[in-house]
Formats: sequence, structure tokens, C-alpha cells
Amino acid sequence: MAKKLVIKVTAGADAPERCSQAFTVAAVAVASGVEVSLWLTGESSWFALPGRAAEFELPHAAPLPELLASILAGGSITLCTQCAKRREITEKDVLEGVRIAGAQVFVSEAVQDDVQALVY
Repeated sequence: MAKKLVIKVTAGADAPERCSQAFTVAAVAVASGVEVSLWLTGESSWFALPGRAAEFELPHAAPLPELLASILAGGSITLCTQCAKRREITEKDVLEGVRIAGAQVFVSEAVQDDVQALVY
């Protein structure tokens, strides 16, 4: 089993099932004791901002704010640098615990031994 799971989520409200699946897998992995690094890119970038997860709705899915909180409590969440810039999001805007980093950091995390990477 992988010791670390790196998940890149590109979907937001534009593809709610895919988005919810990524956050659910990340939260379940954290609860299972797996080291998790969740990357927010594309439309999921908005969930790095306070209150945005509460606006997300998907019937029969776990509430996104709860999933986000559990991931932050036991894993890490990173907002893509380019995605943040395109949306004029800065480090002072994001939730506490969310970092902004670029592709070099993603690649260095994803290519380590004992790492499984998933893209949603």
C-alpha cells in the first residue's frame, strides 16, 4: 500500500460528482492513516477560499466543508500557483493551512517512492 496519496482535483461546481469523489477519497484516506496531499487546480481552486465549500451542493454526498476540514486536520492542501494567479487569489485570501505552490512541488511529491497519485 502507498505510504502517501497525492490527489489533484481539477473539478469544482462544474463537475460536482468528480469533485466530491476527490474530496471523499482524500478524507477517507486521511481517516485511514494515509498521508494525503490534496492539490486544488482549475475550478476546485475556489475551495481554498473561506466559505466556498459551503456553497457546494451534491445530493447524497458528504458535505464538502466537513471533508475539507478533515483533510486539513490530517493532511495537506495545496492551491496551484497558476490557478491562484488566474483567479487573483493570494496567500492572505486562503483558508488557514492551505499553501500555494507550483508544478515543481507537485512533481516532487508525486514521484517519490511509495506514492500513489490520482487526478480527478
